Amino acid sequence: MFAHSPWDIIPVFAGIAHLAFVIWFYLHIPTLPWWQIIPLSALYAVSISWNINGVSHNFLHNPYFTSHLLNRAFSLVESLAIGFSQAFYTWVHNRHHSGNSDRPGMSGETIDWLSIYRHGEQGQPENAWRYVFLSFFRDDPKKIYRLLYKQSPANAHFGLIELACLAAMVAAGLMYNWKALLIMALLNYLGNCLSSLNGYFEHFGGNPDKPIAWGVSSYNLLYNFLWFNNGYHAEHHFRPRMHWTKMKTFHQHIKQEQQAAGVHVIRHCHALGFLG
Repeated sequence: MFAHSPWDIIPVFAGIAHLAFVIWFYLHIPTLPWWQIIPLSALYAVSISWNINGVSHNFLHNPYFTSHLLNRAFSLVESLAIGFSQAFYTWVHNRHHSGNSDRPGMSGETIDWLSIYRHGEQGQPENAWRYVFLSFFRDDPKKIYRLLYKQSPANAHFGLIELACLAAMVAAGLMYNWKALLIMALLNYLGNCLSSLNGYFEHFGGNPDKPIAWGVSSYNLLYNFLWFNNGYHAEHHFRPRMHWTKMKTFHQHIKQEQQAAGVHVIRHCHALGFLG
């Protein structure tokens, strides 16, 4: 059933549980007291970043199931839980690995659309706050669709199906309670901002000229336990298809090589990377 490891049942369950939580929270917002809404809102926003960088991220690199149909079904679950097409996100993220947070080339453009250098000046990373709060608005779904279609018409069409299902869920939510929908939309944006914050410090301090040092790693135990080893980010960019359960062992295998290359390591989770 599982294509790579039986341990993948954990992120699969987590993804399904996340969608269930999103639906439950939306339905109960109108009746919950404020002292419950505040912590649940924070949990929802954080859960968006957690899913993007944990469950969803590992799934797009190593689809969990041997069955193509089950992978499609889980992709739809993820799209509804996070709020954007998993198929479209997979294309953007694969481009991220093609460029590895590269600096602008002769054309003035980066290969990686998520690169922290894309909107920077004079070859420097963009200001963190601009990156965090503006990245959400920089995606162009039409352009992503066109480029994805050239690569895989089937994936492009399925991305449209995911967006249609998401639109139907939003329409149903609008009819149920438009105020609750507005709150969820704002929290979803904040969750995406947290994901961008996470992404910024996954590469700030990295070396885009050295493959082994493309990413920035964090070996914080709690972070890696909850985020499915997302802290091993230098290792991940060095070997993108390495399964999340093998990251710690892989790190030990290349540790001396990493140290010689000056791989940047931070003490905290990537979202707190500004603390060092």
